Amino acid sequence: MRTVVNDAEPTPYLVDLSAHEIRRRLPEALSIYVEAMGYPQGTEYHRAPMWSEHVLRPGWRGVGAVLPTPEAPLVAVAYGYRGARHQWWHQQVREGLRRSGSSTEYIDAILDDYFELTELHVSPSAQGHGLGSALTRRLLEGREERNVLLSTPEVAEEGNRAWRLYRRLGFEDVLRNFTFAGDRRPFAVLGHALPFE
Repeated sequence: MRTVVNDAEPTPYLVDLSAHEIRRRLPEALSIYVEAMGYPQGTEYHRAPMWSEHVLRPGWRGVGAVLPTPEAPLVAVAYGYRGARHQWWHQQVREGLRRSGSSTEYIDAILDDYFELTELHVSPSAQGHGLGSALTRRLLEGREERNVLLSTPEVAEEGNRAWRLYRRLGFEDVLRNFTFAGDRRPFAVLGHALPFE
């Protein structure tokens, strides 16, 4: 992966992140998350325990993009794992689909065998150069689940980089304008069949 970020910085490259590596680099990864999502400083302290727990889930995989310098700083991070009925996100989406009037057969087809693309974040200074697409493809390479699911905040007319990325990659609507417990913002749940083309 060779992607030009800007003329002043070297080209980032993709790396697989082990559970140990993501834990070691958690402050750096969460800094990208907070900056990319526009969250207030301090949000990372609340998210750190969750990210640390996620690496223990079956099928966890992480990837990142780093700059080829001695410090090899992260400029992007993505991870996910195999979805399961006992997980909070799964339960929330299942209930949302049920309330939306989806049939039990449809809900089971969507949620019985999926990879949850849990986090995908590119530092604002590195956005717009194909890293999001490259991270997604690397993360989903060789996955054996039937499909991949993700959630992203709703925005007017799907008008941000995340939405443009997901639509360009072929993600389709599963559930729209859904409010997760504990978050007032509406979210969309999007899905794509695997293997990822």
